[in-house]
Amino acid sequence: MAFRQALQLAACGLAGGSAVVLFTAVAVGKPRGGGDVDTRAAEPPAWVGAARPGPGVWDSNWDRREPLSLINLRKRNVESGEEELASRLDHYKAKATRHIFLIRHSQYHVDGSLEKDRTLTPLGREQAELTGLRLASLGLKFNKIVHSSMTRAVETTDIISKHLPGVSRVSTDLLREGAPIEPDPPVSHWKPEAVQYYEDGARIEAAFRNYIHRADAKQEEDSYEIFICHANVIRYIVCRALQFPPEGWLRLSLNNGSITHLVIRPNGCVALRALGDTGFMPPDKITRS
Repeated sequence: MAFRQALQLAACGLAGGSAVVLFTAVAVGKPRGGGDVDTRAAEPPAWVGAARPGPGVWDSNWDRREPLSLINLRKRNVESGEEELASRLDHYKAKATRHIFLIRHSQYHVDGSLEKDRTLTPLGREQAELTGLRLASLGLKFNKIVHSSMTRAVETTDIISKHLPGVSRVSTDLLREGAPIEPDPPVSHWKPEAVQYYEDGARIEAAFRNYIHRADAKQEEDSYEIFICHANVIRYIVCRALQFPPEGWLRLSLNNGSITHLVIRPNGCVALRALGDTGFMPPDKITRS
């Protein structure tokens, strides 16, 4: 019975990926020493949200912008009834599609002692030029560029911006590189301190909630937005947006200067059109450092 209960608990994962619940192994029956089996679960980080539907169940209100969730039904006028409700729902309903282009920074000097010394390599500058040319060739009317405040992301943005004249740019600390959540399975060559997951995870989750959501109801036309940041941030955002288990972010791989394209429809549905695309680069220009 204990084993069956454990399976039921394990099935109640988070489709939206806003929290991590770790279950201890449960044995069938009782331990040799007698007594009940310990099924205590590790506490999730303090910044995680409330539980959501289990795996395979899409949470249509993942961005908390589902029209019905924005209406206070207690204030509903009984006399006007359904007609008033329909009018209020329409007021909060998104009309436009958001196209999110997530760009990983180009190759940089990884041996820099300080963050400001980790500038782009000559090859990295070439990669940024190629990415800028690719974005420009799409013929889209880009609305803005939001970039990480780290040196390698700023320099990548400087080069890409030359190919997209007139597109405004904004710098943010939210998109800086970090450790979003402990990966599963773990890797032996990269083991940040637990506090780094706690601090970086909250910030990167804040970046996701701030930038990745359906269009505002006031937005009339489809938008095309560029976010230039880092591999860990992009991989985590992709998992969260698709409601895949977020701890699987490290299973994805992104090349330098690559383009990842997310589409967010007015009804909240999300699609991944491209992940880490570098098909526009010659093979000898492709790196993952």
